[in-house]
Amino acid sequence: MNIPNLITLLRIILVPVIVILLIQGSFYKALILFIVAGLSDALDGFLARVLKQQTVLGAFLDPIADKALLASSFVTLSVLHIIPSWLAVIVISRDFIILLGVSVLSIMSITVEIRPAFISKVTTALQLITILLALSVRCLPYDFNGIWLLALYWVTAFFTIISGLNYMLKGMELINHDTKT
Repeated sequence: MNIPNLITLLRIILVPVIVILLIQGSFYKALILFIVAGLSDALDGFLARVLKQQTVLGAFLDPIADKALLASSFVTLSVLHIIPSWLAVIVISRDFIILLGVSVLSIMSITVEIRPAFISKVTTALQLITILLALSVRCLPYDFNGIWLLALYWVTAFFTIISGLNYMLKGMELINHDTKT
């Protein structure tokens, strides 16, 4: 097991700790660990490239760690009424549809190269920023007017939907290409 993969595993281990802290109302501690998890995502990818330690395991673990962190954070913050439930539903639905699509392609024996599109990277960044800012606002010592946070929710929802549609179109192209050959 190499260093980048160990960092990714650490991010996966942090997920339940962050959820527990959120449930306990320890928002500041959860925010700190969320930032650590987010930075570890950048660090493991950087180290894998620089140290030439990119592995098949890492290619699978990294998106799993990202999805676990984001999905659990969105669901928990939605249940706690910190972010809107409709946004959590959109985020989770997109991930479920992607997983379902990959499963269908796998059942059809269609090879899928797991590489996120640019729109998906933007979506992931927006989702991370959404959680980060929602938690940051919760940690502020004063009442906060969240109109810009609401705008961020809508932008995140828009990009999440567009990204999901992009994956669906790519999946349909793969299916159509495979059935023609």
